[in-house]
Amino acid sequence: MSARAQTVRLTPSQQRTLVGLAKQRGLSEYAMLARVVDAGLAALVHGAGNEIDAREIVTELAAVGTRMVDVERMLDRALFTACAAYCYARSAAQATRKSDEVITAEINASYDRQRRLSQERRK
Repeated sequence: MSARAQTVRLTPSQQRTLVGLAKQRGLSEYAMLARVVDAGLAALVHGAGNEIDAREIVTELAAVGTRMVDVERMLDRALFTACAAYCYARSAAQATRKSDEVITAEINASYDRQRRLSQERRK
């Protein structure tokens, strides 16, 4: 801090946070307070740049979210295709002459089962 120190009043929560940060960094509470003040002033002075960065981050997160939706749709289609291929291959291997309606019901059941299993594993 400067040669002329001012009294800084902190809430109990702020004081605990300051003490914790000082211990983590191996600093005195006074030295940590000086760093906090410096960082706070720098954030206020250069705040406009941080707002732009925050907007860019939000934009990028939205783009990632959109791409994730696209990936989920593609994976969902791949799962359905794999279930269809399995059911048709199984029917052919068993040499049964099932109708398309019966195989479609098996495909949907297989697809639903796999989706349910994937949901259970996330929990």
